[in-house]
Amino acid sequence: MGRRTGRWRGRTVLAGAAALFAAVASAGQATAAGTPPPYRFAAGAEQVEGATAPTDAVRLTPGTTYRSSVGDKGKLYYRLRLDAVSTAYVSVTAVPKAGTKAVYSDGIKVSLQDPNGNKCFSGDAGAARFGPTESPRPITAWASRRAGPGTYTCKTAGAYSVLVERIGGAGSSPDDWELELRYVSEPALKKAASTTAPEVWDSASPQAVDGLARTRRGGTSFNEARSLAQGVWKDGIQSGQTLFYRVPVDWGQQLYATAELGPASGDGFLGNALGLSLYNPVRAFVDDAGTGYDGKAKSATLEPLPPVAYENRYDVDDQVSGMRFAGWYYLAVHLSTEMAGKFGDGPFDLTLRVRVSGTAGTPAAYDGTAAPPDVFDVTAGDQAEASNGAAAAGGDGGPDGNTAMKAVAVGGIGAGTVLVLGLAVWTVVARRRVAVAGGGGPGEGTAPVPSVEGPDARSREYGPPRAW
Repeated sequence: MGRRTGRWRGRTVLAGAAALFAAVASAGQATAAGTPPPYRFAAGAEQVEGATAPTDAVRLTPGTTYRSSVGDKGKLYYRLRLDAVSTAYVSVTAVPKAGTKAVYSDGIKVSLQDPNGNKCFSGDAGAARFGPTESPRPITAWASRRAGPGTYTCKTAGAYSVLVERIGGAGSSPDDWELELRYVSEPALKKAASTTAPEVWDSASPQAVDGLARTRRGGTSFNEARSLAQGVWKDGIQSGQTLFYRVPVDWGQQLYATAELGPASGDGFLGNALGLSLYNPVRAFVDDAGTGYDGKAKSATLEPLPPVAYENRYDVDDQVSGMRFAGWYYLAVHLSTEMAGKFGDGPFDLTLRVRVSGTAGTPAAYDGTAAPPDVFDVTAGDQAEASNGAAAAGGDGGPDGNTAMKAVAVGGIGAGTVLVLGLAVWTVVARRRVAVAGGGGPGEGTAPVPSVEGPDARSREYGPPRAW
């Protein structure tokens, strides 16, 4: 191979720098001009296909997140291998495409069946629907196989089936929905504990958290949910958008949360505008609240929930039984798509008031080391993440901006960086070319150096854009 000339190398480098500049600039512009995805799936999630019969179902492993899809009125099976002592939780998040038409009864249903095809009863609702907002958004349903004392069905070990059903009514879009499935296994306790749920706990609503609101950008999914500590947090939300946040709640602690929608110009009234939903560490639905909107500030507040306790699972009330273990609890805030027609696309001012009361108590004594350390406990690291606003482990956003916002920032910074890099390369190549042409050594025949001084050469501070 012949030796390349300095001129060719210089053109190649400059062409590459120019291409990189164009790519970064266009990526930043595309991100800024576009809209965030309705749901950001877990990075590295395994793609699987649901089967139409239990015997053909693919096996799911605990602690793994999967991607799949379901068609209109579809029924899909997945498989679990369970022992006789662990409790199994399977959550399924359905994500309709943007622009999908949804009706009140549209949703998904999840259930577990034992090796003989009998449905496991655990008191779980098992279904999630779009409801009165009829606003297409990520919805999550779940089911469990409960083991241990007080169990009446599905006691044996063996191959269990997860059945995911898409439910709906006339008038909805028949498009396929993407699915995110997560299976979590909870080990048995070292020693038998009480099977009676606490009957007495503080159910009074505390005074709302007050103070200076700090900005905390929400994520688009469980996987990039933004961490929150106790306090007042502000964000922006667009019509049709769902934002996710997470709060560490330890054993013996209570969680209170309120979502407030700020005033906006416009005309009309929506009976179901803002929704606030709470999910526990295995993404099981716990409670929700909603509010209408007429352009004036409105709020949705979760009802007071019991302190986190292992025995809560034995309560017949899903709101109580959902507070059954410590860990990250997720808040999902949704703004109806109908807001756009009356008050515009937004973003609208969103304020979250979060309170975590009570002193952390003694954790549940799980048997062995089978309990996922990042699911059923709260560590000092979790508390630190809540304070600094780190994204969930499956997300790729920074403390104060999601992935899209980071792309915009990188686009802005990257463009300036590439420009300076290109000028620097041009300078080096020019000097080398003159030196080679003149045969001089260092300091001889040096080409003029283009100036990179001025406003474009100084470092700039790029803050994150306003929330989506």
